Amino acid sequence: MKAFFEGIQYLFVNILFAPLDFLRSLELKSWFVANTINWIFMIVCAAAMVYWIIQLKLHQDNGEENQDTTAHSFLK
Repeated sequence: MKAFFEGIQYLFVNILFAPLDFLRSLELKSWFVANTINWIFMIVCAAAMVYWIIQLKLHQDNGEENQDTTAHSFLK
């Protein structure tokens, strides 16, 4: 059983986290490059938020948005 957990440790520490260790070692040279994963996540989230707001605006302009307080049963 111990070998199983050591195998999981080896997989994560030496293989799957190797790219993250490389990015961590870059931190002293270039902070922006070391945080590329964070920048990518922020860009994706910002794009998703812009898309969502545009879709909300389109539904509101088409009159599909029901803003009555009784639109949901839990608001009655």
